[in-house]
Amino acid sequence: MTRKLFGTDGIRGTANRAPMTAETALRVGMATAAHFTRGDHRHRVVIGKDPRLSGYMLEPALTSGFVSMGMDVILVGPMPTPAVAMLTKTLRADLGVMISASHNPYQDNGIK
Repeated sequence: MTRKLFGTDGIRGTANRAPMTAETALRVGMATAAHFTRGDHRHRVVIGKDPRLSGYMLEPALTSGFVSMGMDVILVGPMPTPAVAMLTKTLRADLGVMISASHNPYQDNGIK
């Protein structure tokens, strides 16, 4: 049986506990890149995060997943979610990813 991780708000959970682990972030990066690396141009992803400390664990894992599949990654650091959307469009990236659990407790984190 395949377990669905993504909902309408991405993947969320307590940081460093399944499903919100560095391993999950790595796999999400690889799987997403496999979908977005079609075509001949160089593919780019913008990654932002909120200021939760666990973002500094998840960001390199997610980045490794994208890079291992041939994507260029632009890390923009802590910023609001709408800023990542704006930068994705401005920088003509293929996609933007936000590491955040929004209004959820500080010990949680997510990928959307």
